[in-house]
Amino acid sequence: MSSSSADLPSLTPNQINVLVVLMVEARKLTNSELRELAGFPLTGKDNEKLVKAGLVETDRSHRPFSHELTDEGWRVVRELHTGVPPKAGGSASRSLFTLLANLHRGLDRLRVSHGDFFKQTAGQPALARLVAAGSDEGQAVPPPVTGTAPAPAGGDVEERIRAAYRELAKAPGTWVGLADLRDRLGDADRAVVDDALRAMLRRDGVRIIPVANSKSLTARDRAAAVRIGEEDNHTLSIGAA
Repeated sequence: MSSSSADLPSLTPNQINVLVVLMVEARKLTNSELRELAGFPLTGKDNEKLVKAGLVETDRSHRPFSHELTDEGWRVVRELHTGVPPKAGGSASRSLFTLLANLHRGLDRLRVSHGDFFKQTAGQPALARLVAAGSDEGQAVPPPVTGTAPAPAGGDVEERIRAAYRELAKAPGTWVGLADLRDRLGDADRAVVDDALRAMLRRDGVRIIPVANSKSLTARDRAAAVRIGEEDNHTLSIGAA
């Protein structure tokens, strides 16, 4: 999903810290857990601001209240590094934004989403999952590419995918759901399309990632997913050539 600093809400250092902690934990956190991990709970105006902005979903059905990122929250925290660190945060906020920028660059190079990288998997840290996934057939971590990648099998299918993407995307780099994309491809063979999508990951500017908030997925979204490594992926982005 292409974004710019103009798309980012104005946030306080504490609000930013909460978003980052929720991202790296990639799960619902109670206020008790946030107090332990971030040093403070998400309450009052900070909670109200993040919920009203659609960045956090708060469960108030029992105490302690719990919070998790929405899809919009994931988008914003992924793009925080493109904005200006809040002055009130001082050097700590500047250092955090530097870290987020380098994290984004590294995951983009590996073609791995933030949600997949931070996803909690029992007994297997994120880095180990990346290495394991990279050794699978249809690897999730493509090897470094220099020059022009060879055309994937069924090159005409790639052209159809790109044409369908251009029809659906508002601008280069916009995220497009694979369910909508498959609708545009009509009777194209599912296995051939999936192979073409995996091969396209070796092309500059192509990203295919899962939706971070699985609760938002419909049966149609799940059915349209492409399996890459150990992960079902639901959205495609193709940047400007």
